[in-house]
Amino acid sequence: MALIKATCSDCGDVELRSKDLTVRICEDTSEATYSFRCPVCRMVEVRTAEEHIVDVLLAAGVRCTEWHLPAELREPHRGPAICHDDVLDFHDVLERPDWFETLASMTPRS
Repeated sequence: MALIKATCSDCGDVELRSKDLTVRICEDTSEATYSFRCPVCRMVEVRTAEEHIVDVLLAAGVRCTEWHLPAELREPHRGPAICHDDVLDFHDVLERPDWFETLASMTPRS
C-alpha cells in the first residue's frame, strides 16, 4: 500500500495510505477532487485534482467514485428567480400550524 503525502489546512503535511483517500470524478464535466480525513485533527479535507494528480492517485491504488451532476440542472427553468422576499414569505408560511395545507393548496393537481 502506497504512502501519500497530503496537506491538511490545520496540521500541514500528513502521510496517508492509499486506502485513506478517495478520488471523485464528475462524469459530466470531468472535474475531479480527492478527499481524506486528517489523521491528526480528524477533519475531512477536499481538494481539487488536476488530471495528472488523479492519474498518480489511481496508480497508487486510491479508490475512485464517479458521479453525475443532478438532473435538475438540465431542467428548463420558467418564471422569475426566487428572491429574498420569497424566502421570507416561505419562512412565514412554515411558521403557521396549517403550513402543509397552505402549501398543498398552492400546488396544482394533475
